[in-house]
Parts: sequence; structure tokens; C-alpha cells
Amino acid sequence: MKLGLHYWNFSTPTEPELIAPTLAQTARIAEDAGMSSFTPMDHYFQMRYRGGSANEPMLEGYTTLGYVAALTTRMTLGLMVTGVMYRHPGLLAKIVTTLDVLSGGRAQFGIGASWYEREQRGLGVPVVAMAERFERLEETIQICLQMWSDDDGPYRGRHYQLEETLCVPAPLGRRRPAIMIGGGGEKKTLRLVARYGDACNLFATGPDEVAHKLGVLRAHCDAEGRDYEAIEKTVMYSRPVLEETGVFLAEAEEYARLGVSEIQVLPDRHPVDFTEQVAEHVSPRVADIG
Repeated sequence: MKLGLHYWNFSTPTEPELIAPTLAQTARIAEDAGMSSFTPMDHYFQMRYRGGSANEPMLEGYTTLGYVAALTTRMTLGLMVTGVMYRHPGLLAKIVTTLDVLSGGRAQFGIGASWYEREQRGLGVPVVAMAERFERLEETIQICLQMWSDDDGPYRGRHYQLEETLCVPAPLGRRRPAIMIGGGGEKKTLRLVARYGDACNLFATGPDEVAHKLGVLRAHCDAEGRDYEAIEKTVMYSRPVLEETGVFLAEAEEYARLGVSEIQVLPDRHPVDFTEQVAEHVSPRVADIG
């Protein structure tokens, strides 16, 4: 089982001038501890999560990853997950490619249907109906796949039209960033995972619920003619890890039996302190879960 760090909060410490050094120290500790991935959120306002407020600090995700890329050498880097409405697909493909090139081929393309309407309305991002968001999500994935291929011709979709899908330089190693589609929607999101995803990301709401979601994904894979085993399964664990380490490890073992290969944890205190304690008390035990 791999362990990832989801860096969701920039509010601790409270001084803005300490955001960068705290982020840097946390990323280095995570990598030294053998964590496999580092993922900020793709938000511009903090959500009302664990008592959060839109007035709290929040940094743009891909700029943050560029900073982390310069400080690390091994961890996979991506957003959890890119909101489809926040960037034009052609430019998004270039942004992810830039991260991949500058990080030495470590970019992962996490994407999902954006939903946080307060920040969208507040910052002037178009707010469209859910059905259209999913249409745009599928077209965005198609555009990125085309831009990461040898086809640099036009793309004609319902919502996006591109005259040229040039992407130079290409992602490193003549490979494209893995596509991780986040969310557990059974009719649309998991169908898109089956059609396009290299990985899925589900909320760790309990082994029974995750087992059900994976069963839905397997059915979609059968319908799409896709190998279910070829899709990496990951989960995000939002409950206290350090206070309930035994519970966390027991659930991680159950997720591993379901085929989950990575579990992401969220700092619930100063991120340096959290990551140091996870590195000492949790990471070695997670690595032993097979």
C-alpha cells in the first residue's frame, strides 16, 4: 500500500510569510518518508470543511505544484482534483505538460467536475448545469489525450473547438501523465473512469461503501470493454490518522484487499508536525500492507 499526502490547508501557521517554508519543509519530509504522491486541492476559496472559511488562505494549485517540483525528486505531483471549469482544456494540457517536464516526468493529471459555486461565482468562472459540466469534463479529457498524442490536428467538440492541438515539448519519456478521475458518482464519474481513467480516487467512506463503488466501476469496465485491473484504485482518508492509528491501519488493510493501492491522508494540525509523526508512526506500517 502506498501513502500519499493531500495538502488541503494553508491556514497553519497563520502568518502568510510562513506558507512557503512550511510547504517546502512538509514536502521534503513527505518525500524522505517514502510517500508516493503530493496533492494540493484545486480551489481558490477554502471550503467549509472542518470549520474552514472562504477567508482563509488558499493558493492556486498548479503554481503550488511547480514550487514543490523544484524541492522534490521522487513524489508524483498532481491536483486532487483539477476543476474542469477553471482552465480552458488546451491551456490545461500545456500546464500539466509544463509540470511534467519541469518535475522530471512526475505529473499526474487529476481531474473532476468542478462544483464549488461560491468561488466560481465570486471569481467570474462560468457556472453551468451539472450535465454540461460532465460533457465538458469528457471533452477536456479527450483534448488532453489528443494533445499528448502524435495527432496535432483540430478538435471539434460540442463545447470546445481547437484548430491545432500542438503540445511541444511533449510530456517526458514519450509517455503521458496518468489520468486520475476523482469522485464516486455511479452514473457518470465512474463511467468516465472506465472509459478514460488510469486511476480513480474515491472518498474512504468505509470498506463496504468503497467495495460497492468499485463494483460499479467493474460493471462500467465490462460495458466499455476495459480491463478493470488496469485502473489504479486510490482513496482519500479524511478522518484523524494520528489519533486513531489502529483504526486507520485496520481500514487500510481492508482497502488493500479490495485492490486499493494508495491511500491519501490529510494533515489535521501543523503540516510539518503531522507529516513528521506520520513518517515515524504510520508510513512504515502502511508500507507493510500488501
